Amino acid sequence: MPDVLDAYDIALVRADNPSPLTLTGTNTWVIGRNPCWIVDPGPALDAHLDNVVAEAERRGGAGGIAVTHDHFDHAEGTEGLRVRLGGIPVAAARLAANVRLADGDAFGPLRTIATPGHAPDHLAFAVGDAIFTGDAVLGTGTAFLFPDPHALQDYLNALEHLKALEARVICPGHGPVVRDPRAKLDEYLAHRLDREGRLLEGLGSGARTVDELLDAAWDDVPAELRPVAAVTLATHLDKLDEEGRLPEGVERPALPGFGG
Repeated sequence: MPDVLDAYDIALVRADNPSPLTLTGTNTWVIGRNPCWIVDPGPALDAHLDNVVAEAERRGGAGGIAVTHDHFDHAEGTEGLRVRLGGIPVAAARLAANVRLADGDAFGPLRTIATPGHAPDHLAFAVGDAIFTGDAVLGTGTAFLFPDPHALQDYLNALEHLKALEARVICPGHGPVVRDPRAKLDEYLAHRLDREGRLLEGLGSGARTVDELLDAAWDDVPAELRPVAAVTLATHLDKLDEEGRLPEGVERPALPGFGG
């Protein structure tokens, strides 16, 4: 049986922007040919954008650029890439795009799947048995979530939706290709429920400050990622509040801006 990446003629061009949030760098995906379609231009690094253009030209030119969400490590290079490729269409949920996408929309061969949670505008894209998940599902580790009304429950629903698609491969925004999507999505769902369970235990034991709650439920997170964990903590607190399960007097995390 041919590999699904070969079957759909998918190439990876990885940006040289490694960090604790971007892992080995941002993945830009190039799909098909005559024309090809590009998912997530990545950062505005000239060498990276030149590499994406070279891959697109090898494939007979590009038909369009799709962006999973507007965080800079995925979207910053959009305009530079669009200009390099002759002004082709850009599609996204809320970026400065000339094609606005919502759940179920098509853009070339890409089918749009709404996957809010990491960002309110987050989309995934499916091409046959392959799903391009941006930061909704990573190749290693888990994504941080950003507070928005019902963000955590919407994210859990999106993971269930992705699982129901029974894809053969996930092409994430960072990290390696995921060859067992069902196992990865089950892992993600279990991880969120485990965090919630540990958070409830901490609340039940009297934890009320952000530091106490992080110690209770995110004690395995490296120190440099603790501020990011606090942002995800806020989404868990929101869910408990929405469900009427949040005790009085719980400190809410400050919400710094993140672009990852």
